[in-house]
Amino acid sequence: MSDARICMRDAAVLVPICRAKDGELTLVLVRRTDRGMHGGQIAFPGGRRTPGDRTLVETALRETGEEIGIPSDAIEILEHLPVIETRTTGFRIYPFLARVVRPLEWRLERNEIAEILEVPVEELSHPDGQGEETRYLPAYPEPQRVSFYRVGAYKLWGATYRILQPLIPRFIAREWSV
Repeated sequence: MSDARICMRDAAVLVPICRAKDGELTLVLVRRTDRGMHGGQIAFPGGRRTPGDRTLVETALRETGEEIGIPSDAIEILEHLPVIETRTTGFRIYPFLARVVRPLEWRLERNEIAEILEVPVEELSHPDGQGEETRYLPAYPEPQRVSFYRVGAYKLWGATYRILQPLIPRFIAREWSV
């Protein structure tokens, strides 16, 4: 077993989807505050597993409630998605696709979340909503080509991109009833 595997920490995220007011299939994302390890990044609600979490689903539900105010009774887990390991920060992320009931008003944990982004899935499926760039990442000696989705003025990349990318065609094919 490599040293990277020994150092991996478990985390869980919710991949929340809902219908917007106009009926369009919408993905709920967060933009993290500039503080912390993932400062300013576009992400799914979620975080580290704590000793009180009996399961990783419980971690995702707890973190979603804390970060954006969706209670667990407004969340239906649709699928356990493949585990993703971060390439630079040492997390093993367990993502859970979930149908959520959109609240009338979002309640953000302002110390962690700068804003909530409701993104129509259709926008992410268009070629002009995607791109690539070269980034310098701390764990790599050479610059790396990084794929991303354009989300308004932001770029969604990294582990969040790797979780979302295989889901887009499945959303477009209406694999899940939302």
